[in-house]
Amino acid sequence: MEKNLASSGDVSSGVWTAETSAGTEASSYRWVALFIVWAAFLLSYIDRVAWSTVAAPVGASLGLEVALLGAFVTAFYVGYVLANVVGGILTDLLGGRTMLTLALLPLGVFTFCFGFTHSLMTGIVIQLAMGFAAGADYSAGMKIIPAWFTRDRGRAMGIYTTATSLAVIIANAVVPSFSAQHGWSNTFRMLGVVTFAWGFVALLLLKNRPANDSQPARNSVKEMLGLLRNRNLIILAIAGCGGLWATVGFGAWGNALMTRQYGIAPVVAGSIIASFGIGAMIAKPTLGWISDLPGVSRKLMSILCLLAFVVTLLVFGNCSTTAQFYLVAPILGAFSFGYLPVLMAQVSDASGKRLAGASAGWTNAVWQMGSAVSPLAVGHVYGNTHSFMLALLTLAVGPLVGVCAMFFVSKHIARE
Repeated sequence: MEKNLASSGDVSSGVWTAETSAGTEASSYRWVALFIVWAAFLLSYIDRVAWSTVAAPVGASLGLEVALLGAFVTAFYVGYVLANVVGGILTDLLGGRTMLTLALLPLGVFTFCFGFTHSLMTGIVIQLAMGFAAGADYSAGMKIIPAWFTRDRGRAMGIYTTATSLAVIIANAVVPSFSAQHGWSNTFRMLGVVTFAWGFVALLLLKNRPANDSQPARNSVKEMLGLLRNRNLIILAIAGCGGLWATVGFGAWGNALMTRQYGIAPVVAGSIIASFGIGAMIAKPTLGWISDLPGVSRKLMSILCLLAFVVTLLVFGNCSTTAQFYLVAPILGAFSFGYLPVLMAQVSDASGKRLAGASAGWTNAVWQMGSAVSPLAVGHVYGNTHSFMLALLTLAVGPLVGVCAMFFVSKHIARE
């Protein structure tokens, strides 16, 4: 009997040891997984905002009218929106690692090819292809993160979304000066090579989920389509669309507006937008971490961030000197990106991590509709009025709509 008890104890101890070992491995590796998807998001975002940093000087050399400077950005986001719907579903079917690889490799190729652009139509076609290739990177990351992070998911989302802010900083700090020295074409070719290489890193090193995760390997199409009837997801999609209308619209036009309206040099304008990115870098992980705290309402945090975004856009619209822009830009950056990790955590909570890819894909597709339209809308307003303030007012409409939408989100979304 003692022998049996000892055997039983050995088995129990063995199971405990295996589970503990698996838990320790998962706890350590999750930061590796987060870094891989974060770096992929960083490269993808640098590829998409690089044009905005050189649009004013390069657009003139290509013979583009002022109102058409945002056409390449819009083309990218049209492809991005289309790919998000398909990419989100495929992410849940094929896994985050596969889809991230399938996003990065062709994105690298098309970004490299954009360096050979010599006409408006060629640039639009290539940017459309770039957007379509990059469409799955977001849903892949949103699939990987909930698999590895649970209680501290908001913090992980905040860290993940710092990639977009750092991308703004890097793009504005590096791309204009590198383009001035080596040519804008070589800049895009270099970005293409780096993006392509990271696709292989994701393929070789990324793991979809912990070994002890027992969730089903495949979700049914019926379950994914059911997300389209989820009231909270619908409202969060509308709110995010309004927010990104202004976030991406400002990213596409911030440099060009300051250069055109006040004669600020592209390198200086890039430095101002880089400070805008620094504000976002600080705000996103901080707000994500706060949203994880017990008793904190992610709904209320989203409303306050979007409302502050509206106010700071109007303040920025009243600026006219370099000193004023430097002062307001970091604050604007904090609110123009700070709402994102809080919304993303709510999307993941509303769908559950098993359907995180599909829910992230279709909500982000709606979000990016604002991204696709706003650069052209702002270009049209500014091209016809040459009013800096009216351009900023056009952007402010988006987060104001987001504030109104968030009032209808349920207060009781379970945190999975």
